[in-house]
Amino acid sequence: MPQISETKDLISVIITVLNGAKWIDGCMKSIINQTAVIKCQTNVASEAQTPFVVSKTMTSPTSTKFSTNHDTVLVQTTKQATSPILTTTKESKQELSQESLKIEICVFDDCSCDNTYNLLSAWQKALREIYNIPMTIVKNDTGQSKGVGYGRNRAIEASAGNYLCFQDIDDEMMPERIFKQYTLAKQYTNAIIGSKFTRIPNNATCRFTKWANDLSREKLMIQIYTSNGPTIIMPTWMCHRTVYNQIECGFSEEGQGCPEDLIFFYKHLDNKGTIMRVDEYLLKYRYHDEATTFSVQEKTIRHIRLKHLLQNVLKTKPWSEGFSIWNAGKQGRKFFRELPQEQKKKVTAFCDVDKNKIAKFYKYYDRFSRLQTFSIPIVHFSQVKPPIIICMKLDLTNGDFEANLSSLHLKEGQDYILFT
Repeated sequence: MPQISETKDLISVIITVLNGAKWIDGCMKSIINQTAVIKCQTNVASEAQTPFVVSKTMTSPTSTKFSTNHDTVLVQTTKQATSPILTTTKESKQELSQESLKIEICVFDDCSCDNTYNLLSAWQKALREIYNIPMTIVKNDTGQSKGVGYGRNRAIEASAGNYLCFQDIDDEMMPERIFKQYTLAKQYTNAIIGSKFTRIPNNATCRFTKWANDLSREKLMIQIYTSNGPTIIMPTWMCHRTVYNQIECGFSEEGQGCPEDLIFFYKHLDNKGTIMRVDEYLLKYRYHDEATTFSVQEKTIRHIRLKHLLQNVLKTKPWSEGFSIWNAGKQGRKFFRELPQEQKKKVTAFCDVDKNKIAKFYKYYDRFSRLQTFSIPIVHFSQVKPPIIICMKLDLTNGDFEANLSSLHLKEGQDYILFT
């Protein structure tokens, strides 16, 4: 492992890639477009025209270096382009000194069979010669993909930064991402720092995007049991290296289909870590059919969420003394069936708005003993007693559910938990 930077802050951009050739140019351009890179590292650019790395379908750009009243700026243009690919802000002063801020890039190529490795190698040369940015490529030559968690661990092992910035090859950073997240991470060294994001295309996963971007800061560590996963999306994460080092074995290496980000997220919280967010749009988050997220099954994520809820909520007071379930329909009953026997005994009531269910009983039939083992009353939601596990998805009832919940004047995290 390289010697970790201690005297000067070094940002290690951690990337894993599997057959991502078509995304590489966009991702790398977004990294060199960072204000931190422009202000600190462009002074090494060539005065003359410089060959640049592009995909086969693009025209090779040229580099021009010029001075403004504020900064030295490197502009990349192509023969076909009508505007610069790389721009900079005119701010010349920051509260934190950028003289001590440098970046490196560490990529794990997880056995790609397209042109990924060749493009990465070309970028490695260009980054070194034009921008003085070191780039390390760790290549999986085993013939079989090892998975995202394994790749992240290997890339981190090859890195030397005391701050880690996670990036997916198919996403693109906004120009101020690194510096703004670094500024917050510098203040909260025990936190994972996220950000808001936009979607490519912009109409993808609208409900999820709204949920993630609209979460208040206090809910980042409370609303952690929804099917949406971590309250800050993995491609926006930045943290001090100690955050990673405190997690035994780092990211889970179970391979394809493993939600390694959610597992790491929960372990971080279990270690008394915090979650913070820069409330600005700092990432373009791409949606496409080849995304690794589609390899993770919903039941796998649900099992991990339920296990963490049991250990960290339901087995602690006041929950261990009894709780209610909001939703006497399909999702509420499914949640009840999944509970261990001891936690089933703690359920005092279901609640609902459906008049056809209210004032009746949910009767649970145990298929192993072939006996009815539980008979639980169903009450109107206005009569439910906290604490409550709410098995209702948000933003699906034209605001009716949210209005009903708000009318009870309950506190999330204390009186109720969302498990959706």
